[in-house]
Amino acid sequence: MRVIALSEFGGPEVLRVAEAEIPRPGNGEVLIRVAAAGVNRADLLQRQGHYPPPAGASEILGMEIAGEIVARGAGAGERWKMGGKVCALVPGGGYAEYCVANTACCLPIPANLELTAAASLPEAAFTVWANLFDPRRIHAGDRFLMQGGTSGIGTFAIQAAKAFGAAVAATAGSREKCAFLLDLGCDRAFCYREEDWVAGALEWSAGNGVNVILDMVGGDYFARHLQLLARDGRLVHISATAGNKVELDLRTLMAKRLTITGSALRPRSVEEKTRLRDGVEKYLWPLVQEGKIRPIVDSVFPLADAAQAHERMQSSLHIGKIVLQA
Repeated sequence: MRVIALSEFGGPEVLRVAEAEIPRPGNGEVLIRVAAAGVNRADLLQRQGHYPPPAGASEILGMEIAGEIVARGAGAGERWKMGGKVCALVPGGGYAEYCVANTACCLPIPANLELTAAASLPEAAFTVWANLFDPRRIHAGDRFLMQGGTSGIGTFAIQAAKAFGAAVAATAGSREKCAFLLDLGCDRAFCYREEDWVAGALEWSAGNGVNVILDMVGGDYFARHLQLLARDGRLVHISATAGNKVELDLRTLMAKRLTITGSALRPRSVEEKTRLRDGVEKYLWPLVQEGKIRPIVDSVFPLADAAQAHERMQSSLHIGKIVLQA
């Protein structure tokens, strides 16, 4: 099969087309003929040598795929049949023509979605469910701020929060992106390059602060988030692109009774991911099927053009997900 391999760690130019043996599904696994694979920031970190795959996982990039089941391992279960169309969260191996997935991390593809769109969903859906709903951190009537609103996770989180009755604001890096966020359903959108988004969000909340923030920035945003959060507010970190070292004034934490947490998805056990998959399928997948949450695909590249896809992501010009088509 064709795969995208690394000649060494570095920039997008280290990605090259290579050949590899088609993997065999093990116990509880299926082999998927990949139609499309989502591109994620974590892939860029792995390409640079900063985010190795978990022990035992494929070293090939790619953490979410969609395609057709072409082989089944022992214990795969009756639900996942040959020829079935699925999307899946995988620990690695997605940038390839075939990929093995644990059935605990597979989801049926809604009838209203093409495979390319379905490939853009698993990473965002699992991440949003794990950080906003399991455990439950967002409720109807809450004010929710999404940092990085036009990312794949951001666009999914905004739609999910709206569907569950929250008021939503988000940040983005351009007026064009802010206009998109308003069309997506945000009540407010703040261009962090041109305006004081903390002041804007405080005004939006009538000075009361926001209840929940989902953040992938970290760094100097941390202190501003503490200022912005309402009493009993929740700050959830899923990345730290601006730095992972912060200072915390415990008096602010105690006075506001804040909850500060965060998580990573890829290192979680199969058992944890199974619970997350079940929640996604029960509560979020019906919203996808009804069109209340729709995949936002920025661009689609052939598998062989993975380097260009990474360049597109590095540019931060994209809105929504970037997808590779095998």
